[in-house]
Order: sequence, then C-alpha cells, then structure tokens
Amino acid sequence: MSCLPLADNQINIQRGLTTSSTAIFIPFTTQELFQEGAGALYYGLNALSNNLIMVDRLRLKNPNGLILGTPGSGKSFAAKREIANAFLVTNDDIIVCDPEAEYAALVERLDGQVIKISPASKQYINPMDINANYSEEDNPIALKSDFILSLCELIVGGKDGLQPIEKTVIDRCVHQIYQKYFENPRPKNMPLLEDLYNALMEQEEKEARHVATALEIYVKGSLNLFNHRTNVDIQNRFVCYDIKELGKQLKKIGMLVVQDQVWGRVTANRSAGKTTRYYMDEFHLLLKEEQTAAYSVEIWKRFRKWGGVPTGITQNVKDLLSSREVENIFENSDFIIMLNQASGDRQILAKQLGISPHQLSYVTQSGEGEGLLFYGNVILPFVDHFPHDTELYRIMTTKLSEVSADSGEEV
Repeated sequence: MSCLPLADNQINIQRGLTTSSTAIFIPFTTQELFQEGAGALYYGLNALSNNLIMVDRLRLKNPNGLILGTPGSGKSFAAKREIANAFLVTNDDIIVCDPEAEYAALVERLDGQVIKISPASKQYINPMDINANYSEEDNPIALKSDFILSLCELIVGGKDGLQPIEKTVIDRCVHQIYQKYFENPRPKNMPLLEDLYNALMEQEEKEARHVATALEIYVKGSLNLFNHRTNVDIQNRFVCYDIKELGKQLKKIGMLVVQDQVWGRVTANRSAGKTTRYYMDEFHLLLKEEQTAAYSVEIWKRFRKWGGVPTGITQNVKDLLSSREVENIFENSDFIIMLNQASGDRQILAKQLGISPHQLSYVTQSGEGEGLLFYGNVILPFVDHFPHDTELYRIMTTKLSEVSADSGEEV
C-alpha cells in the first residue's frame, strides 16, 4: 500500500540522505564560469559539465593575459578566436604584433589594416610619431626620449650599451627636434629619424658623432625603412603589424617600434574612453633582448590604468622566468589560457600557480583546443573543438595542410 501512489505511507521509517549519497546527484566538484553582460566572450566548454564558459577579462583587477602551449596545441588559434569574438561583440580596438604572418587573413576579412614592415615594403611607420597624450605627465617628450634612448641602444649595440655622455646628447637632440612639432602640431612637422641624425651631427661632442654614424645605415643606408613618415591607416579599429620579413638585424628594432606605436594608440584611446587589446605572438622573441624585454614589462605594469589589455602568446613558460624583471609579467597576469605543456614547463607551472596533479592532467598530452583556463582565482578545464566546416575556421587555421589546400582552391 505504501508503494502505491495513494499518499498513504504505512511504514513508520524515515531516513534522510547522507552527504555522500546526495553528492551522487549534485556535482559539488564542478565550478562554473558564466558571466552575463555585453563584454563577456566565449572561451569554450567546461570539460566537466559541458556548460559554456563566458567571461569578461575587463572585470578582472588585472586583465593582462598569457596563452601558453607547445607548438601545434592551438595557441594562435585560441588568440584568433578571442580576437574574432572581441571584434564582433565589443567596440574595443585590436592590435596584433605578428612575427610569423599568421593573422593577415583574419584581419583582411574583418576589414582591418595589415601593415607589412619589411625592407621591400612601401608601407611605413615612423618611430618618431608622438601625440599630446603620449605621457600622463605634462611633458610627453620625456617619455618619448626614453623610447628613443632604447632604440639607439639597440642600434649602437656594444657590451655596455650607451655611455652617459651619449645618452645626454641624444636627450638634448630629442628635445630640439620635437620643439617645432609642438609649436605647430601638424603631420608635416612630425620629426623623422633623419632629423635626429642631423641634430646629432651638429653637436660638438665626439660621442654624438659616434651615435650618428651608427644611425646612418638606418637613415641613408640600406636599412632606411624607418626613416619615412607613417603612410598607413594606423587608426583602423583592427591593425596587424606583420614583421616576418624583417631580417635578424631589424627584427628587434621593428618589435620595439611596434610597441611604441601601440603605446601611442593606447594613450589616444584612453582619452576617448576606449579599450585597446594588444596581442603579441611569439612573445619569447621580445623577452630575449634586454631593451624589448624591459619595454614589455612596462606594458604589463602600465597598460591596465590606460585601458590596455595585453596578451602574450608563447611556447615555453621558462622564457617568462628568465629574469626577476620578466617574471613580473607572469605574476601580473590574471588571465591565462594554458594548452598542452612540455613536461619541464608543467612542473614549473604546477609550482608557480598551485595546480593539482588532477588539473595538470588536462595539459598533459592534451589535444588541440584542450587545457586549463585561469581567471583570477578560478582554475577551470575547458575544451574548444571549433567546427572545421566554417569560413571562420578556414581563415584562422595555421595547419600547413589546410592552408595549402585553401591556397590551391583560390588559385
């Protein structure tokens, strides 16, 4: 009678479910990341519950991000997926530093501006570009002078870099050549590298001539691609700097110039109340040289309050721990997409981020688009198997077989 649906229980026994029994029905171990709002972007599916992961990096106290993974694990694809989402969902400006020419198809498809920087290209950016908002202080020339000193240090080279007298004469010349522009801020009054060269040649100190001689090949010689006025649309909402064809001699300088251009854009956007997302692929290349590494650390420290959201994409986490200064990049990143990791890197990450052995299994021999997502204090395993039969996949993939097939179809 008690079993029949008559609501007549004739057995006077009552038993509540214990915690272990209840846990069978309710997945207490599953943590979710689903934020509502206009800025929330899709980052895959929760590997445990299959629910959508939707988060807004701008809600983090520090939106700086890293995408880490071995070659072929899907780092560039993860970056492109976030870029495409951000472009379509938000009004943010997006800038990419592209050392391997992997982003052009996506940028062109979204009507962005691809700036190809190479000795053979006719597209130019002027490393001397500046705007009135370049510094949070009253004097933007002081900050620009710091960049030009870093640039000259790369050019002059040497074991000890620039000597104190050389730094003094460069700083003096920088203030001279920008005086005319700020008196009448018109594009034609923007200084060129040649103006710095000429100002150095007019100085009395022999050290000034030494720096000018080192600059000569970049002004009058075969490497003069940075001695032109900017002739591309750097104000486009989506800009990609393609520096693949810069030789070894110029790549370091090219990366430093691109970072300065990004800083100029971020400062201008801050005045307009706009967010700027900056993606640096092959990030380890920037961390190898002292000058570009120091500039990258500055970006990680300063971009947040200027409305910038930097993202570094690299293979080995060891590059982020190469020095105490560079380690700041790792410590100041509250957003990390971690894909398949090499065994040495797994141990470092487990120690640095406090990853449990179970969580570590999601980045051990994992497939494409599978890994761990770090969002503030939340660590979540995710999967993102993007459908291959879409146009978006075709323009985002970097697999040689798929890229070759697409090229053949177009021919």
